[in-house]
Amino acid sequence: MEENSRLERLVEAGKAVIPPLTLLSALLFYFGYVSARSQYEYFGVDVDTIGLGTQDYIMRSPQPLLTPLLVFAAAGAGSVAVHSAVRRRIHPAASARTVRRMRRLGRGGQVAGLACLAGGLLLLLGYLILRDWRLYGLVTPLLIAAGCTLSGAGSALGRLLRPPVPATPFRRTSTALVYLVVAVSAFWMTATVAQWSGRGLAMDQANRLGKLPSVILDTKESLFLRSPGIQETKLPPSEGQTFHYRYRHLRLLIHGKDRMFLVADNWSASNSTIIVPLDGSVRVQFQFQNQPP
Repeated sequence: MEENSRLERLVEAGKAVIPPLTLLSALLFYFGYVSARSQYEYFGVDVDTIGLGTQDYIMRSPQPLLTPLLVFAAAGAGSVAVHSAVRRRIHPAASARTVRRMRRLGRGGQVAGLACLAGGLLLLLGYLILRDWRLYGLVTPLLIAAGCTLSGAGSALGRLLRPPVPATPFRRTSTALVYLVVAVSAFWMTATVAQWSGRGLAMDQANRLGKLPSVILDTKESLFLRSPGIQETKLPPSEGQTFHYRYRHLRLLIHGKDRMFLVADNWSASNSTIIVPLDGSVRVQFQFQNQPP
């Protein structure tokens, strides 16, 4: 109960410094940005050149956050259930055998937590060597968070089995640091999942480019496009005609603030993304889908 009250005081102090709505908006924006950056990086586009706004990134955040939120919710519900079960077994009339089991459980949690924490710290120290490992951004914070959680739970269980003593400043500081490390590790894991989610969306999109809006592009000069499959046609000259070339088999990847990003309708490793400014220098037509109404 004492640790819960301390946590509540920390949360209340955080609310006084950063309003919850501002913090939530900042987190949604960040994870939406990480996911979008990874998604369009697959097509060779720096997301900052698209010109998406804050609302656009926030609207993109539910997809990468869905899995982490479900995992964290399940982990929180499981920890509450375990805590309640342990508290029910620890009471003044508990047998000596039960107390010994609880003590062994607490020591086991501490040992397992320290082992996980040591593994996470070793991975952290080996960042320069292991940074290219695909699972590094998930395994490292997971081990650190699990280590701190198990070690803290084991210590808390041990304190429940001893006579209550006043909390020392060192213990309060160490508890706050444990909460901070777990929060940072959860943030790191979620950012990694958001990055993977963005790359997965990009690969799924590349596998189904035919589902994107079909575009016919007219230009004044030849673009000398290299992506295979794009058809270039020279328009017949006529009076007042300023557009001389027509391009087919293009798809709209995304529409930015004042430009469009087009790709070929079939994926190839040699494809490139075309940036088309919406300033009157080009003429764009969007084709109907072939499926009749």
